[in-house]
Order: sequence, then structure tokens, then C-alpha cells
Amino acid sequence: MNFNLTQIPERTQQPRTHGLTMVMDKGLSLEEARNFLSASSPYVDIVKLGFGTSFVTPNLRQKIELYQAANIPVYFGGTLFEAFLIRNQFDDYIKVCEDYGIKHVEVSDGSIIIPHAEKCGYIEKMAKIATVFSEVGSKDAEHIIPPYKWIELMSAELSAGATYVIAEARESGNVGIYRGSGEVREGLVQEILTQIPAEKIIWEAPQKAQQLYFLELVGCNANLGNLAPYEVISLEAMRVGLRGDTFQLFLDKE
Repeated sequence: MNFNLTQIPERTQQPRTHGLTMVMDKGLSLEEARNFLSASSPYVDIVKLGFGTSFVTPNLRQKIELYQAANIPVYFGGTLFEAFLIRNQFDDYIKVCEDYGIKHVEVSDGSIIIPHAEKCGYIEKMAKIATVFSEVGSKDAEHIIPPYKWIELMSAELSAGATYVIAEARESGNVGIYRGSGEVREGLVQEILTQIPAEKIIWEAPQKAQQLYFLELVGCNANLGNLAPYEVISLEAMRVGLRGDTFQLFLDKE
């Protein structure tokens, strides 16, 4: 930190196992990625190349190498995994990850239907060669999954070898653990936390109100995902009580 302040909550240090900030890169140029890293790299733990953007991103290899040189894991969005899978190209997906030096993967079924036992099989296979993030929840706003099912799916996917489970929200934050308005489905979230450790869940939370909810509920070291690159510093300030929304959160109440 740049100067001393008392009553600042203790943040986990890189490389973190919890208190993660996952950033979604939806098409930054190489220069934009460099600028983003120069401003925010101490607070970035994972970069996701959003949905299927990797297929059409110019200078993809150079961008991946840029993130890797900063010791920040980078991985392809789950939609790309599903695009390979639905075309019966799972082995090709593995080869692409190996070719680009990708050591983290996302296994998801937000856009296609995969029998859950089969999904867990993919997690088990991938966990032998990479760190697996498995995403739970549908991108279809009409597909409402009851809380007990979220818990059942998350538990099974962690048992299959996923290091973290990602609670689906899309990049807009209006499905899955959120209502269409972006409001948190609080009962769902709190029920999930009765059975699944908070340290093992990455909450997709692109909106400030959503980030605030999880910081108040879980604490400053909540795992948060789908952050826009330019919001990382703002989030870190909010994590440690230096933004109006959390200013009173960590102060001594005596």
C-alpha cells in the first residue's frame, strides 16, 4: 500500500487461494492489456478470455503470453469449451489448450445440455492436466434451478476434481444467482453457503451492487468474477473499506 491506515481488513496475498478477483477480457488489444496490467496486476488473480472471443481475437498468442509473463493465469471462456464439445471436438480443445500453454480451464454447460455425470467426467479428465473451474447455472433466464440442485451440482463437481465452482451470472449479471433486474437471489446464495465453502465458489458479480452484497456477506476476501478490467482498482478499494459503499464495514464499532 502507498501509506499506512489502521482498521484495514487483511487481504490474502498473491498467489491467492481465496479472495480472488477474476477479470473478463472481452477483446482488449495488446496495448490495452498492457495498460490494464500496469495499473491493476497486483489485484488480478485470473483472466478469462470471455465466452468465445479467443476464436476471433487478433494476436491471441501474444496476449496470452503477456498475461502469463505477469504470472496471471489466463483461460478460455466456458462457451468456447461448449463450442468444441457440441462439435465432438473435445480432444481438439485439449490440444488447443496445450498449444497455447493454458493451464486453467473452464468446464461449463450454460449453453448446451450435458448429462451431469458426463460433465463430471470431463472435469475429472481435465483435472489431471489443468486447474479446473466448473461453472454451475444456466444462461437461460427461464431455466430456474432450485437451491438444493445448485448444492448437489456444486458438490459433485468439486468432488470430480474442480478447484473452484463458478456461480453463473453471464457477463451482464442478470441470470443464474441473480434475477433479471440484477438483484441477488439472496435465499439461493445463503442456502448454497450452508453446504459449499465460500472459498471454493467464485461469484460472477459484474455489477457494483452485486460485488457489495458478497463483500458484506462473505467478507473482503470473497471470490468475485466477471470484473471489467477498468473496475479492478475500484473493487480493491471497496474490498478494504475505502469506497463509500463499504466505508463503515470494517471500522471498529467501539
